Amino acid sequence: MDTAGQVRRQKPATAARMYDYYLGGIHNFPADREAADRVMEQFPMFPVIAQANRRFLGRAVEFLVGAGIRQFLDIGSGIPTEGNVHEIAQLAAPDSRVVYVDTDPVAVAESLELLEHNELATAIRGDLREPRAILDHPRLTKLLDFDQPVGLLLAAVLHFLSDDAEAYDCVGQLVDVLPEGSYLVISAAAAESFAPAGKQTQAVIDVYRQRTTTSAASRNHDEIQRFFGDLELVKPGLVWLHQWPDPTASSEFDDDPSRSGEWAGVAVKR
Repeated sequence: MDTAGQVRRQKPATAARMYDYYLGGIHNFPADREAADRVMEQFPMFPVIAQANRRFLGRAVEFLVGAGIRQFLDIGSGIPTEGNVHEIAQLAAPDSRVVYVDTDPVAVAESLELLEHNELATAIRGDLREPRAILDHPRLTKLLDFDQPVGLLLAAVLHFLSDDAEAYDCVGQLVDVLPEGSYLVISAAAAESFAPAGKQTQAVIDVYRQRTTTSAASRNHDEIQRFFGDLELVKPGLVWLHQWPDPTASSEFDDDPSRSGEWAGVAVKR
């Protein structure tokens, strides 16, 4: 094996590239596939949940554009795949501006390559646990104006902040700087889906802790709703992933909504 091949094989797994693998993407390495396969041994539905989360994000962005949002901050954006935030937003409103944020340098590099000729979108490396560093990043401050409403997207990322106090504080810092008229979009792993599995859930948590630099934790409905604080949840509130914004919509989870694995909601800052 050549040196480049050895580097690719030895590169440690990341949550972003594992997520790319769940979605059927090509931007992942052997370590990512091996770790993701271990997760899917315990929860075969993981790829289906990842796809459902991607569809929820798309619906939420469409809703925000319809509500007049033209600025988006997507933290934990992962590897670029079809139906990116900037594609959806700029198709409906060409003046939409988007900043992607991820801890994985591969995700950021791939995003920057994709956005090379898009002056209204960029990607930066940042960690949700360091909100001030994200907000002060020069590429962000150049593109986003926090005197105008912003759509803050936290899709499938909060479960990688396992410390509750830290997680609530970090989200609170981000929400505090949002002007009135801004929106917060959240989807996060539901304890109601994973807690009953016991040993299976612990096995998944162990994979993320041992194979990547991120921990993992699920939260129940009330714990996730707490992230919205004093913001006003838009209808239908915090619901199962596939039920937003239409709780009656048919999906692969009709027989058991909790199998969608995540709670999801959107709220506005008044």
